[in-house]
Amino acid sequence: MSAIREEMPVLTRHEGDWVGTYTVVDTEGKIVDKYESHLTCQFPEDGSHSYYQINRYKWSDGKHEEYEFPGTYRDKALWFDTERIDGKAWEVDDATVILWFSYKTVPDMYLYEMIVISPCNNHRARTWHWFKNHQLFKRTLIQEERLR
Repeated sequence: MSAIREEMPVLTRHEGDWVGTYTVVDTEGKIVDKYESHLTCQFPEDGSHSYYQINRYKWSDGKHEEYEFPGTYRDKALWFDTERIDGKAWEVDDATVILWFSYKTVPDMYLYEMIVISPCNNHRARTWHWFKNHQLFKRTLIQEERLR
């Protein structure tokens, strides 16, 4: 586990719990969905996974969803291969992680996510650019802060 902490120091700064809001917009900027989130980012000490993330979402109408994302570290990148997604995350500078992933059930769709963490490590700004047949069709704007 120390290799991921040493070789992906920006990702390591995301360890902990994050709460925020996801706002989904179409290509014209119209809001098409909005919901609250609570994410947990972990580096399990037991060696079961290099990285483990739990995403919890809650809508105002009471709907809720939860997903788990175990990750494997290799080649200075974090790789995801779950029943839902294939993906890869890598660092690009001292504040930014890029994530590419696709849903296994929708092979012609993928997204790129940019995750920027503040210097104090307590705020994150994330954007998802969604593509279908290589054409942008929506964006997700995410603002989060560390849960204390």
